[in-house]
Amino acid sequence: MKLFTKLYDMALVWAKHRHAERYLAGMSFAESVFFPVPPDVMLAPMSLAQPSKAWRFASFATVASVLGGVLGYLLGFWLFEPVVEPFIAQMQWQDKFNTALAWFKDYGLWVVFLAGFSPIPYKVFTIGAGVLQMAFLPFIVASAVGRGARFFLVSALMKWGGVKMEQKLRQYIEVLGWAVVALIVVAYILLR
Repeated sequence: MKLFTKLYDMALVWAKHRHAERYLAGMSFAESVFFPVPPDVMLAPMSLAQPSKAWRFASFATVASVLGGVLGYLLGFWLFEPVVEPFIAQMQWQDKFNTALAWFKDYGLWVVFLAGFSPIPYKVFTIGAGVLQMAFLPFIVASAVGRGARFFLVSALMKWGGVKMEQKLRQYIEVLGWAVVALIVVAYILLR
């Protein structure tokens, strides 16, 4: 089943769209609050399709993601009980959210950096930082460093890898796609 190859080809088409930067920014913003798909799926093909704009794309993704993180923080800070908490309960994410809050208490600011850089759902930590009323400026700095490191790494790999990277990515896209699905399933099981 060639599911990820088709998605990859569609992402390459979207990456060349005249509004691709806007879509990338919107996706980066939304993913920091509620959207389940990471912006890397658009950032990588965009950087590959237009290597001269790779740093620009990474910058757009970083800024939009941090702004989305600010919205997540504010939702947790001001609207947790009336808006966010019922949604978490409805989605049956309470255990995951409690785990995130425990990590905050144990690791503090480092959790925001780790969540920003890794495939851990960043949105859970943006809202959690607001709920715990984490200091705002350190939250912004950790978010910017974590998200920036991730997005600039993705762009750098695509920019410097060029055609060879595209060929390798195309060759292994199914394996990589299913590996990510497996990691998400394992993370879900572990965080339950």
